[in-house]
Amino acid sequence: MSLNNALPIPTKLHRRIAPPNTVLLSLGAAMLAVIWLLSPVSVAPNRIVPGTSYHLLDAIGWFGALLISLLISALCVLALRTTQAHYWAMLALVIVMLLLMPFGFIVASHWLVNPELPQARVSVGAASWSLLFILLLCLVELRLRLGLSRLSTTLLLSFVGVIWWLCTSSWLQDLALVKEFQARDQQFWRAIRQHLQLVITAVGVSVVAGVLLAMLMRRYIKLQKITFSLLNFLQTIPSIALFGLLLAPLAWASANIPFLAKLGVSGIGTAPALIALIAYSLLPMVRNTYTALEEVSSDTLEAAKAMGMRSSQRFWQVRLPLALPVVLEGLRITTVQAVGLTAVAALIGAGGLGTFIFQGLGQAAMDMVLLGALPILLLALIVDAGIGALAEALRPGGHE
Repeated sequence: MSLNNALPIPTKLHRRIAPPNTVLLSLGAAMLAVIWLLSPVSVAPNRIVPGTSYHLLDAIGWFGALLISLLISALCVLALRTTQAHYWAMLALVIVMLLLMPFGFIVASHWLVNPELPQARVSVGAASWSLLFILLLCLVELRLRLGLSRLSTTLLLSFVGVIWWLCTSSWLQDLALVKEFQARDQQFWRAIRQHLQLVITAVGVSVVAGVLLAMLMRRYIKLQKITFSLLNFLQTIPSIALFGLLLAPLAWASANIPFLAKLGVSGIGTAPALIALIAYSLLPMVRNTYTALEEVSSDTLEAAKAMGMRSSQRFWQVRLPLALPVVLEGLRITTVQAVGLTAVAALIGAGGLGTFIFQGLGQAAMDMVLLGALPILLLALIVDAGIGALAEALRPGGHE
């Protein structure tokens, strides 16, 4: 018997079964665990008395609990097959769950808050915070799998944020965070303005100084080691310690130099905050700018020189445009870092959103802490997404 007759010849090609996405499966299982084991909300009769935690069934009833459980279960089922269609369906489920979260608080507020207690408030529980965090992790995973740009992801989250804002302003007056905002809305907007002024000023100075230092380091090689050593040393100093080190010399300068006193320089306030923020912001800006300018292909520069371009033309028309995406990444890191560090500046009287954080910690009022922390988080996310999307658009090919 010949070999051809002995071995069967396959008549069909077996379809390759897509493997499950273990990351999304694990995140789905974690979501089911947190919504049933932790409390989504707590209700307190006033700001001082500790709240009473309520579980999922008490907060949103059987229908709401069944709905969110079915949505998460559907996400887990879809994660068993990793096709593009399944990923798009999972993205839709994640967005739907994010959109439904404020409506869950509306239902909980309607059922659990006694209308005869005008100071009663609903606080976001551990289950809700955990669910939000895990959903954002799912969004990150789906963005990578689908190859979504930062701009499209930002637009999706902006749409969700608008829905949340409308729900919060219209139907969530009993939410503790809303009550804290209503009690000090003018102070809140003033803190936002102070925070942005500190960040914009510090980042603006660090960008100018960083670009100048990077260009000088390219011209004078010995300056490179000295500059990086100094900037790395500044990064090792804790922010609170650096603010403390600046108190005495700035107080002395204000007392002995009338010009600085007229400018408002003192040991506390805006001056030490700006100096510290600029010191911390310089390293990522200088490092990225220097690296970006140095890594431009020498062949490209030689081609530009062969075309008759002068040195200045090669820099402005070839080297800088090619280095710009990496420079913008440095700007992104610098700005996000400054948004977070500015909160600490409230300890030395510089104002900003950190004021609410430290006041809330002093009064054991976590909702006041969130009133300062959440806008800082949102500002950091907006800056990260916006500058990241711009860098992505300027990068050759228009994507990462």
